[in-house]
Amino acid sequence: MSPPPVPLVLGRASKYLDRHFNRQAMKILPGEFYATTEDEVIVTVLGSCVAACLLDPIAMVGGMNHFMLPVKQGERDPDVFYAARYGAAAMEYLINNLLHLGAQRDRLVAKAFGGGKVMRGLTDVGAQNIDFVRGFLRAENIPLWNEDMGGSCPRKVYFFPHTGQVLVKRIEHTHNDTVLDRERSYFQEVSQVPLEGDVELFS
Repeated sequence: MSPPPVPLVLGRASKYLDRHFNRQAMKILPGEFYATTEDEVIVTVLGSCVAACLLDPIAMVGGMNHFMLPVKQGERDPDVFYAARYGAAAMEYLINNLLHLGAQRDRLVAKAFGGGKVMRGLTDVGAQNIDFVRGFLRAENIPLWNEDMGGSCPRKVYFFPHTGQVLVKRIEHTHNDTVLDRERSYFQEVSQVPLEGDVELFS
């Protein structure tokens, strides 16, 4: 049984005016998702995490999630914020909120990003996330229109729900560890909290 709709933005996601694109932007972090009917942009930065961008191109309803682990074994987590850290719940919550905003399930299409092998000394969580999102979309009969996953670079992703356009910036050279530090910290949070879950490249 699918979880019920929840608020269309989850967690600490913050909205700001993106002056480059001259529109409102919503930045989401690991464990968050956002669904909208507005002509805006959804932004996230990915290392080993995966973001799925889903949209109904007829209704112009779209959204993005950002999950770090494929699935939690055992009982469903009753807390949406913690459940959405896992791909299975993150996908369900995003789909339900898109339907709540007027999307039709049989019109949903997807694009997927991230899953890089960017954290040394850990199992290849990125590859597990990639396998999960491809398998989930295949099982749910949601076409995967495009993807940019794998490799060793973090990515910054801009998703425009009204058009389905995605811009991806591969962060190949960086002098700080912001993305990696965020993911390491998020892994620690996951382990410590008791639980009861057309692409354009530019530089």
